Amino acid sequence: MSSIVSTLNGIVWSPALVVLLVGAGLYFSIRTRFVQLRRIGLMARLLTRKRKKESQRRGVSSFEAFCIALAGRVGTGNIVGVATAIALGGPGSVFWMWVIAFFGASTAFVESTLAQMYKFSHPTGFRGGPSCYIEKGLGSKWIAVLFSVATILACGLLMPGVQSNGMSAALRNSFGISPLASGLALSLLVGLVIVGGVKRIAKAASFVAPFMAVAYLVIAAVVLGMNWRVIPDMLALIFKNAFGINPLCGGILGSTIMMGIKRGLYSNEAGQGTGAIPSASADVDHPAEQGLVQAFSVYVDTLLVCTATALMILSAGTFNILDAKTGEMLLANDPGLGANYVGYTQAAVDSAIGGFGGTFISIALTFFVFTTIMADYFYSESSVMYLCGVKKSASPAVEKALVWMLRVFVLGSVLFGSLKDADTVWTLGDIGLGMMAWINVVAILILAPKAFAALKDYERS
Repeated sequence: MSSIVSTLNGIVWSPALVVLLVGAGLYFSIRTRFVQLRRIGLMARLLTRKRKKESQRRGVSSFEAFCIALAGRVGTGNIVGVATAIALGGPGSVFWMWVIAFFGASTAFVESTLAQMYKFSHPTGFRGGPSCYIEKGLGSKWIAVLFSVATILACGLLMPGVQSNGMSAALRNSFGISPLASGLALSLLVGLVIVGGVKRIAKAASFVAPFMAVAYLVIAAVVLGMNWRVIPDMLALIFKNAFGINPLCGGILGSTIMMGIKRGLYSNEAGQGTGAIPSASADVDHPAEQGLVQAFSVYVDTLLVCTATALMILSAGTFNILDAKTGEMLLANDPGLGANYVGYTQAAVDSAIGGFGGTFISIALTFFVFTTIMADYFYSESSVMYLCGVKKSASPAVEKALVWMLRVFVLGSVLFGSLKDADTVWTLGDIGLGMMAWINVVAILILAPKAFAALKDYERS
Protein backbone atom coordinates (compact mmCIF):
# COMPACT_ATOMS: atom_id res chain seq x y z
CA MET A 1 0.00 0.00 0.00
CA SER A 2 2.73 2.47 0.99
CA SER A 3 4.64 1.84 -2.26
CA ILE A 4 1.50 2.53 -4.33
CA VAL A 5 0.83 5.74 -2.43
CA SER A 6 4.46 6.83 -2.84
CA THR A 7 4.44 6.11 -6.58
CA LEU A 8 1.18 8.02 -7.08
CA ASN A 9 2.58 10.96 -5.12
CA GLY A 10 5.65 11.00 -7.37
CA ILE A 11 3.42 11.16 -10.46
CA VAL A 12 1.20 13.95 -9.14
CA TRP A 13 4.10 15.94 -7.71
CA SER A 14 6.38 15.72 -10.69
CA PRO A 15 8.78 18.62 -11.36
CA ALA A 16 6.30 19.76 -14.02
CA LEU A 17 3.78 20.78 -11.33
CA VAL A 18 6.41 22.74 -9.43
CA VAL A 19 7.43 24.60 -12.60
CA LEU A 20 3.77 25.24 -13.41
CA LEU A 21 3.00 26.71 -9.98
CA VAL A 22 6.06 28.95 -9.81
CA GLY A 23 5.72 29.95 -13.46
CA ALA A 24 2.05 30.83 -13.02
CA GLY A 25 2.83 32.98 -9.99
CA LEU A 26 5.59 34.78 -11.86
CA TYR A 27 3.31 35.38 -14.87
CA PHE A 28 0.47 36.71 -12.69
CA SER A 29 2.89 38.96 -10.82
CA ILE A 30 4.19 40.52 -14.01
CA ARG A 31 0.74 40.96 -15.59
CA THR A 32 -0.70 42.57 -12.44
CA ARG A 33 2.41 44.73 -12.09
CA PHE A 34 3.17 42.98 -8.80
CA VAL A 35 -0.15 43.82 -7.20
CA GLN A 36 0.96 41.87 -4.11
CA LEU A 37 3.45 44.68 -3.44
CA ARG A 38 1.71 47.72 -4.92
CA ARG A 39 -1.56 47.26 -3.04
CA ILE A 40 -0.45 45.75 0.27
CA GLY A 41 -1.78 48.75 2.21
CA LEU A 42 -5.15 48.52 0.47
CA MET A 43 -5.30 44.79 1.28
CA ALA A 44 -5.12 45.54 5.00
CA ARG A 45 -7.70 48.35 4.76
CA LEU A 46 -10.20 46.17 2.92
CA LEU A 47 -10.17 43.67 5.79
CA THR A 48 -11.64 46.19 8.20
CA ARG A 49 -14.17 47.80 5.87
CA LYS A 50 -17.72 47.61 7.19
CA ARG A 51 -20.30 46.15 4.85
CA LYS A 52 -23.79 47.40 4.29
CA LYS A 53 -26.52 46.04 6.54
CA GLU A 54 -28.55 44.62 3.68
CA SER A 55 -25.59 42.58 2.47
CA GLN A 56 -25.46 40.67 5.75
CA ARG A 57 -28.37 38.59 4.54
CA ARG A 58 -26.67 37.64 1.27
CA GLY A 59 -23.25 36.34 2.23
CA VAL A 60 -20.42 36.42 4.71
CA SER A 61 -18.28 39.52 5.12
CA SER A 62 -14.95 39.96 3.38
CA PHE A 63 -13.23 39.55 6.76
CA GLU A 64 -15.12 36.33 7.52
CA ALA A 65 -14.21 34.90 4.10
CA PHE A 66 -10.61 35.93 4.80
CA CYS A 67 -10.73 34.10 8.14
CA ILE A 68 -12.18 30.93 6.62
CA ALA A 69 -9.40 30.91 4.04
CA LEU A 70 -6.83 31.78 6.73
CA ALA A 71 -8.19 28.95 8.88
CA GLY A 72 -7.62 26.59 5.96
CA ARG A 73 -4.11 27.91 5.41
CA VAL A 74 -2.91 28.17 9.01
CA GLY A 75 -2.83 24.62 10.31
CA THR A 76 -0.50 21.73 10.94
CA GLY A 77 1.45 22.73 7.82
CA ASN A 78 2.62 25.84 9.66
CA ILE A 79 4.10 23.85 12.53
CA VAL A 80 4.63 20.24 11.50
CA GLY A 81 4.94 20.97 7.77
CA VAL A 82 7.66 23.56 8.27
CA ALA A 83 9.58 21.19 10.53
CA THR A 84 9.22 18.45 7.90
CA ALA A 85 10.60 20.77 5.23
CA ILE A 86 13.64 21.59 7.36
CA ALA A 87 14.21 17.93 8.25
CA LEU A 88 14.02 16.64 4.67
CA GLY A 89 15.24 19.70 2.77
CA GLY A 90 17.48 21.51 5.22
CA PRO A 91 17.29 25.17 6.29
CA GLY A 92 17.35 26.31 2.65
CA SER A 93 13.81 25.01 2.16
CA VAL A 94 12.61 28.05 4.13
CA PHE A 95 13.83 30.36 1.35
CA TRP A 96 11.81 28.44 -1.24
CA MET A 97 8.75 28.68 0.99
CA TRP A 98 9.18 32.45 0.87
CA VAL A 99 9.49 32.38 -2.92
CA ILE A 100 6.30 30.38 -3.41
CA ALA A 101 4.46 32.67 -0.96
CA PHE A 102 5.49 35.86 -2.77
CA PHE A 103 4.44 34.60 -6.18
CA GLY A 104 1.54 32.68 -4.66
CA ALA A 105 -0.01 35.92 -3.43
CA SER A 106 -0.61 36.97 -7.04
CA THR A 107 -2.03 33.51 -7.78
CA ALA A 108 -4.41 33.87 -4.83
CA PHE A 109 -5.51 37.26 -6.19
CA VAL A 110 -6.36 35.82 -9.60
CA GLU A 111 -8.27 32.74 -8.40
CA SER A 112 -10.23 34.64 -5.74
CA THR A 113 -11.18 37.44 -8.14
CA LEU A 114 -12.43 34.85 -10.64
CA ALA A 115 -14.41 33.15 -7.85
CA GLN A 116 -16.26 36.41 -7.18
CA MET A 117 -17.01 36.86 -10.88
CA TYR A 118 -18.56 33.40 -11.30
CA LYS A 119 -20.24 32.68 -7.93
CA PHE A 120 -23.82 31.42 -7.62
CA SER A 121 -26.61 31.99 -5.13
CA HIS A 122 -27.66 29.19 -2.78
CA PRO A 123 -30.20 29.11 0.09
CA THR A 124 -27.23 29.08 2.50
CA GLY A 125 -25.64 32.14 0.85
CA PHE A 126 -23.24 32.71 -2.03
CA ARG A 127 -21.21 29.68 -3.14
CA GLY A 128 -18.66 29.01 -5.85
CA GLY A 129 -14.98 28.53 -6.54
CA PRO A 130 -12.92 26.85 -9.25
CA SER A 131 -15.73 24.55 -10.36
CA CYS A 132 -17.88 27.58 -11.23
CA TYR A 133 -15.26 29.50 -13.17
CA ILE A 134 -14.19 26.34 -14.94
CA GLU A 135 -17.76 25.60 -16.05
CA LYS A 136 -18.90 29.15 -16.82
CA GLY A 137 -15.58 30.68 -17.85
CA LEU A 138 -14.04 27.77 -19.76
CA GLY A 139 -17.35 26.18 -20.77
CA SER A 140 -16.20 22.76 -19.56
CA LYS A 141 -18.68 21.15 -17.21
CA TRP A 142 -16.90 17.80 -17.01
CA ILE A 143 -13.63 19.36 -15.84
CA ALA A 144 -15.60 21.40 -13.30
CA VAL A 145 -17.21 18.20 -12.01
CA LEU A 146 -13.77 16.56 -11.88
CA PHE A 147 -12.42 19.40 -9.74
CA SER A 148 -15.38 19.16 -7.36
CA VAL A 149 -14.85 15.43 -6.96
CA ALA A 150 -11.12 16.00 -6.39
CA THR A 151 -11.96 18.63 -3.75
CA ILE A 152 -14.30 16.30 -1.91
CA LEU A 153 -11.69 13.52 -1.94
CA ALA A 154 -8.83 15.82 -0.93
CA CYS A 155 -10.52 18.12 1.59
CA GLY A 156 -13.19 15.75 2.84
CA LEU A 157 -11.24 12.48 3.05
CA LEU A 158 -7.48 13.09 2.92
CA MET A 159 -6.50 16.46 4.38
CA PRO A 160 -8.45 16.36 7.67
CA GLY A 161 -6.37 13.30 8.56
CA VAL A 162 -3.16 15.23 8.01
CA GLN A 163 -4.34 17.89 10.45
CA SER A 164 -5.47 15.51 13.18
CA ASN A 165 -2.26 13.48 12.87
CA GLY A 166 -0.08 16.44 13.81
CA MET A 167 -2.35 17.41 16.67
CA SER A 168 -2.49 13.89 18.16
CA ALA A 169 1.31 13.63 18.02
CA ALA A 170 1.69 16.96 19.85
CA LEU A 171 -0.81 16.02 22.57
CA ARG A 172 0.87 12.64 23.04
CA ASN A 173 4.26 14.31 23.40
CA SER A 174 3.05 16.89 25.92
CA PHE A 175 0.32 15.21 27.94
CA GLY A 176 0.53 11.50 27.12
CA ILE A 177 -2.98 11.59 25.65
CA SER A 178 -3.67 8.60 23.41
CA PRO A 179 -4.24 9.30 19.69
CA LEU A 180 -7.64 7.60 19.93
CA ALA A 181 -8.80 9.91 22.73
CA SER A 182 -7.56 13.08 21.02
CA GLY A 183 -9.04 11.97 17.69
CA LEU A 184 -12.46 11.33 19.22
CA ALA A 185 -12.44 14.65 21.10
CA LEU A 186 -11.48 16.60 17.98
CA SER A 187 -14.17 14.82 15.94
CA LEU A 188 -16.78 15.83 18.50
CA LEU A 189 -15.73 19.50 18.53
CA VAL A 190 -15.58 19.74 14.74
CA GLY A 191 -18.96 18.05 14.46
CA LEU A 192 -20.58 20.60 16.78
CA VAL A 193 -19.46 23.45 14.50
CA ILE A 194 -19.95 22.06 11.01
CA VAL A 195 -23.57 21.07 11.62
CA GLY A 196 -24.27 24.80 12.02
CA GLY A 197 -23.35 25.52 8.40
CA VAL A 198 -21.38 28.35 6.84
CA LYS A 199 -22.47 31.06 9.28
CA ARG A 200 -21.27 29.14 12.33
CA ILE A 201 -18.04 28.16 10.58
CA ALA A 202 -17.42 31.80 9.62
CA LYS A 203 -18.06 33.05 13.16
CA ALA A 204 -15.79 30.42 14.73
CA ALA A 205 -13.01 31.02 12.20
CA SER A 206 -13.18 34.82 12.52
CA PHE A 207 -12.57 34.53 16.27
CA VAL A 208 -10.15 31.59 16.63
CA ALA A 209 -7.87 32.00 13.59
CA PRO A 210 -6.70 35.61 14.14
CA PHE A 211 -6.42 35.16 17.93
CA MET A 212 -4.20 32.08 17.74
CA ALA A 213 -2.09 33.50 14.91
CA VAL A 214 -1.28 36.59 17.01
CA ALA A 215 -0.55 34.52 20.13
CA TYR A 216 1.74 32.26 18.13
CA LEU A 217 3.67 35.21 16.69
CA VAL A 218 4.13 36.70 20.17
CA ILE A 219 5.70 33.47 21.48
CA ALA A 220 7.91 33.27 18.38
CA ALA A 221 9.13 36.80 19.06
CA VAL A 222 10.04 35.76 22.61
CA VAL A 223 12.02 32.74 21.37
CA LEU A 224 13.86 34.83 18.78
CA GLY A 225 14.54 37.50 21.40
CA MET A 226 16.19 34.89 23.60
CA ASN A 227 18.30 33.67 20.65
CA TRP A 228 19.00 37.02 19.02
CA ARG A 229 22.76 36.47 18.82
CA VAL A 230 22.43 33.63 16.31
CA ILE A 231 19.96 35.39 14.00
CA PRO A 232 22.59 36.67 11.47
CA ASP A 233 24.21 33.24 11.19
CA MET A 234 20.79 31.61 10.93
CA LEU A 235 19.73 33.82 8.02
CA ALA A 236 23.05 33.17 6.26
CA LEU A 237 22.46 29.43 6.73
CA ILE A 238 19.04 29.69 5.05
CA PHE A 239 20.38 31.46 1.96
CA LYS A 240 23.49 29.30 1.61
CA ASN A 241 21.52 26.07 1.86
CA ALA A 242 18.84 27.36 -0.51
CA PHE A 243 21.34 27.23 -3.38
CA GLY A 244 23.41 24.26 -2.24
CA ILE A 245 26.42 26.37 -1.24
CA ASN A 246 26.71 24.55 2.09
CA PRO A 247 28.40 21.14 1.41
CA LEU A 248 26.06 19.34 3.76
CA CYS A 249 22.95 20.31 1.80
CA GLY A 250 24.56 20.47 -1.63
CA GLY A 251 23.70 16.83 -2.22
CA ILE A 252 20.02 17.31 -1.39
CA LEU A 253 19.44 20.56 -3.30
CA GLY A 254 16.59 18.97 -5.28
CA SER A 255 14.89 17.94 -2.05
CA THR A 256 15.52 21.42 -0.60
CA ILE A 257 13.66 23.12 -3.44
CA MET A 258 10.91 20.50 -3.67
CA MET A 259 10.21 20.40 0.08
CA GLY A 260 10.18 24.20 0.33
CA ILE A 261 7.75 24.60 -2.54
CA LYS A 262 5.59 21.61 -1.60
CA ARG A 263 5.29 22.54 2.06
CA GLY A 264 4.89 26.21 1.17
CA LEU A 265 2.03 25.38 -1.15
CA TYR A 266 0.50 22.98 1.34
CA SER A 267 0.47 25.77 3.89
CA ASN A 268 -0.63 28.79 1.82
CA GLU A 269 -2.73 26.79 -0.70
CA ALA A 270 -2.19 29.37 -3.47
CA GLY A 271 -3.04 27.75 -6.79
CA GLN A 272 -4.82 24.86 -5.17
CA GLY A 273 -8.19 26.59 -5.49
CA THR A 274 -9.36 26.19 -1.91
CA GLY A 275 -8.97 29.89 -1.10
CA ALA A 276 -11.27 30.70 -4.01
CA ILE A 277 -14.15 28.77 -2.44
CA PRO A 278 -14.71 31.00 0.63
CA SER A 279 -13.89 34.01 -1.57
CA ALA A 280 -17.01 33.25 -3.62
CA SER A 281 -19.10 33.35 -0.43
CA ALA A 282 -18.11 36.93 0.38
CA ASP A 283 -20.41 39.83 -0.39
CA VAL A 284 -18.15 42.62 -1.69
CA ASP A 285 -18.57 45.67 -3.93
CA HIS A 286 -16.06 44.55 -6.57
CA PRO A 287 -14.51 41.13 -7.43
CA ALA A 288 -10.97 42.51 -7.18
CA GLU A 289 -11.52 43.47 -3.54
CA GLN A 290 -11.77 39.86 -2.43
CA GLY A 291 -8.80 38.97 -4.62
CA LEU A 292 -6.69 41.52 -2.74
CA VAL A 293 -7.88 40.27 0.63
CA GLN A 294 -6.98 36.68 -0.20
CA ALA A 295 -3.56 37.70 -1.48
CA PHE A 296 -2.96 39.19 1.96
CA SER A 297 -3.92 35.90 3.67
CA VAL A 298 -1.02 34.18 1.87
CA TYR A 299 1.37 36.67 3.46
CA VAL A 300 -0.09 36.12 6.92
CA ASP A 301 0.17 32.36 6.54
CA THR A 302 3.64 31.89 5.09
CA LEU A 303 5.64 35.08 5.60
CA LEU A 304 4.46 35.42 9.20
CA VAL A 305 3.30 32.13 10.77
CA CYS A 306 5.45 29.67 8.77
CA THR A 307 8.48 31.94 9.06
CA ALA A 308 7.94 32.20 12.82
CA THR A 309 8.07 28.41 13.12
CA ALA A 310 11.15 28.09 10.93
CA LEU A 311 13.11 30.80 12.74
CA MET A 312 12.27 29.35 16.15
CA ILE A 313 13.52 25.90 15.14
CA LEU A 314 16.64 27.15 13.39
CA SER A 315 17.63 29.68 16.07
CA ALA A 316 17.26 27.04 18.79
CA GLY A 317 18.99 24.36 16.71
CA THR A 318 16.29 21.82 17.57
CA PHE A 319 16.27 19.98 14.25
CA ASN A 320 17.89 17.15 12.35
CA ILE A 321 18.42 16.78 8.60
CA LEU A 322 17.40 13.45 7.10
CA ASP A 323 17.81 11.86 3.69
CA ALA A 324 14.31 11.93 2.21
CA LYS A 325 14.81 8.57 0.48
CA THR A 326 16.70 6.49 3.04
CA GLY A 327 15.86 8.23 6.31
CA GLU A 328 19.57 8.41 7.12
CA MET A 329 20.43 11.25 9.53
CA LEU A 330 22.72 13.66 7.65
CA LEU A 331 22.90 16.17 10.50
CA ALA A 332 22.12 15.33 14.12
CA ASN A 333 21.63 18.59 15.99
CA ASP A 334 19.19 16.90 18.36
CA PRO A 335 19.33 13.12 17.73
CA GLY A 336 16.89 12.46 20.55
CA LEU A 337 14.12 14.07 18.47
CA GLY A 338 14.83 11.88 15.43
CA ALA A 339 11.97 12.39 12.98
CA ASN A 340 9.54 13.70 15.62
CA TYR A 341 8.73 16.75 13.52
CA VAL A 342 6.27 18.42 15.88
CA GLY A 343 8.87 17.93 18.60
CA TYR A 344 11.24 20.29 16.74
CA THR A 345 8.94 23.24 17.39
CA GLN A 346 8.06 22.15 20.91
CA ALA A 347 11.74 21.82 21.83
CA ALA A 348 12.49 25.23 20.31
CA VAL A 349 9.96 26.96 22.58
CA ASP A 350 11.14 24.91 25.55
CA SER A 351 14.70 26.07 24.96
CA ALA A 352 13.62 29.66 25.59
CA ILE A 353 10.73 29.15 28.02
CA GLY A 354 11.50 25.98 29.95
CA GLY A 355 8.59 23.59 30.41
CA PHE A 356 6.23 25.73 28.31
CA GLY A 357 7.03 24.67 24.74
CA GLY A 358 5.22 21.36 24.61
CA THR A 359 2.10 22.73 26.23
CA PHE A 360 1.87 25.89 24.14
CA ILE A 361 2.57 24.22 20.78
CA SER A 362 0.07 21.48 21.57
CA ILE A 363 -2.62 24.04 22.39
CA ALA A 364 -1.78 26.23 19.38
CA LEU A 365 -1.73 23.25 17.05
CA THR A 366 -5.06 22.02 18.40
CA PHE A 367 -6.70 25.38 17.61
CA PHE A 368 -5.02 25.61 14.20
CA VAL A 369 -6.08 22.08 13.32
CA PHE A 370 -9.62 22.69 14.55
CA THR A 371 -10.12 25.72 12.30
CA THR A 372 -8.39 24.13 9.31
CA ILE A 373 -10.63 21.07 9.41
CA MET A 374 -13.65 23.39 9.52
CA ALA A 375 -12.34 25.11 6.40
CA ASP A 376 -11.68 21.77 4.69
CA TYR A 377 -15.24 20.76 5.42
CA PHE A 378 -16.54 24.03 3.98
CA TYR A 379 -14.59 23.47 0.76
CA SER A 380 -16.04 19.97 0.45
CA GLU A 381 -19.57 21.06 1.30
CA SER A 382 -19.50 23.77 -1.37
CA SER A 383 -18.36 21.17 -3.90
CA VAL A 384 -21.25 18.88 -2.96
CA MET A 385 -23.68 21.78 -3.44
CA TYR A 386 -22.13 22.56 -6.83
CA LEU A 387 -22.52 18.95 -7.96
CA CYS A 388 -26.15 18.92 -6.84
CA GLY A 389 -26.70 22.11 -8.83
CA VAL A 390 -25.19 20.48 -11.93
CA LYS A 391 -27.50 17.52 -11.46
CA LYS A 392 -30.76 19.42 -11.88
CA SER A 393 -32.80 16.44 -10.72
CA ALA A 394 -31.12 16.47 -7.30
CA SER A 395 -33.74 17.63 -4.78
CA PRO A 396 -32.95 19.60 -1.60
CA ALA A 397 -33.52 16.37 0.34
CA VAL A 398 -30.84 14.57 -1.72
CA GLU A 399 -28.43 17.46 -1.23
CA LYS A 400 -29.06 17.44 2.51
CA ALA A 401 -28.45 13.69 2.69
CA LEU A 402 -25.17 14.03 0.78
CA VAL A 403 -24.03 16.85 3.07
CA TRP A 404 -24.66 14.67 6.11
CA MET A 405 -22.72 11.82 4.49
CA LEU A 406 -19.86 14.23 3.91
CA ARG A 407 -19.89 15.24 7.58
CA VAL A 408 -19.56 11.60 8.61
CA PHE A 409 -16.66 11.07 6.19
CA VAL A 410 -14.84 14.19 7.43
CA LEU A 411 -15.14 13.14 11.06
CA GLY A 412 -14.02 9.61 10.13
CA SER A 413 -10.98 11.07 8.39
CA VAL A 414 -10.13 13.04 11.53
CA LEU A 415 -10.15 9.87 13.61
CA PHE A 416 -8.25 7.86 10.96
CA GLY A 417 -5.51 10.46 10.71
CA SER A 418 -5.04 10.53 14.48
CA LEU A 419 -4.21 6.82 14.48
CA LYS A 420 -2.05 6.45 11.34
CA ASP A 421 1.69 7.05 10.96
CA ALA A 422 2.72 10.53 9.85
CA ASP A 423 4.46 9.62 6.58
CA THR A 424 1.45 7.81 5.09
CA VAL A 425 -0.98 10.54 6.12
CA TRP A 426 1.21 13.35 4.75
CA THR A 427 1.71 11.55 1.44
CA LEU A 428 -2.04 11.08 1.00
CA GLY A 429 -2.57 14.77 1.75
CA ASP A 430 0.06 15.73 -0.84
CA ILE A 431 -1.70 13.65 -3.48
CA GLY A 432 -5.04 15.37 -2.81
CA LEU A 433 -3.50 18.82 -2.93
CA GLY A 434 -1.60 18.03 -6.12
CA MET A 435 -4.72 16.78 -7.93
CA MET A 436 -6.53 20.03 -7.22
CA ALA A 437 -3.53 22.18 -8.12
CA TRP A 438 -3.09 20.59 -11.56
CA ILE A 439 -6.68 21.32 -12.56
CA ASN A 440 -6.98 24.76 -10.99
CA VAL A 441 -3.70 26.29 -12.16
CA VAL A 442 -4.33 25.37 -15.78
CA ALA A 443 -7.83 26.88 -15.54
CA ILE A 444 -6.75 30.18 -14.01
CA LEU A 445 -3.91 30.56 -16.51
CA ILE A 446 -6.52 30.51 -19.27
CA LEU A 447 -9.00 32.76 -17.44
CA ALA A 448 -6.42 35.15 -15.94
CA PRO A 449 -7.07 37.99 -18.48
CA LYS A 450 -10.54 38.41 -16.93
CA ALA A 451 -8.96 38.91 -13.51
CA PHE A 452 -6.42 41.36 -14.97
CA ALA A 453 -9.29 43.32 -16.53
CA ALA A 454 -11.15 43.34 -13.20
CA LEU A 455 -8.06 44.74 -11.47
CA LYS A 456 -7.71 47.53 -14.05
CA ASP A 457 -11.39 48.40 -13.71
CA TYR A 458 -11.12 48.48 -9.92
CA GLU A 459 -8.02 50.65 -9.95
CA ARG A 460 -9.64 53.07 -12.43
CA SER A 461 -12.62 53.44 -10.11
